[in-house]
Amino acid sequence: MLKFVDHIDMLVEDLEAEVEFLENLGFIIKRRLPDHGNAVEMQLPGENQVVFEMRASGDKAPGIRHIAFRVEDEHTVDELKANGVVFRTENRFVPATGRTVSNVNDPNGNSWQLTD
Repeated sequence: MLKFVDHIDMLVEDLEAEVEFLENLGFIIKRRLPDHGNAVEMQLPGENQVVFEMRASGDKAPGIRHIAFRVEDEHTVDELKANGVVFRTENRFVPATGRTVSNVNDPNGNSWQLTD
């Protein structure tokens, strides 16, 4: 099943201003992903901290794109599908991040992601 919040994916109007703001709060840059929409991953120091993955919003509205949960194992998607969860994408490998992701929308249209 779900283990913990892995990352929160956000669109921001001014990426570098957001990076500077979060650095001032004590966040550190985990990595920059030029091949993944120029995303920047940041997190607080320490183990098992949530990653904030940010990219410039461009012509889209800024805000949270999705919240991602780390899953126990590769069978979690199948278990959730057996419970009636319908996924938009399943077990898609993202080379830029090294994550395998599955995406689902809740009844209100919010996007959720599972990753391992």
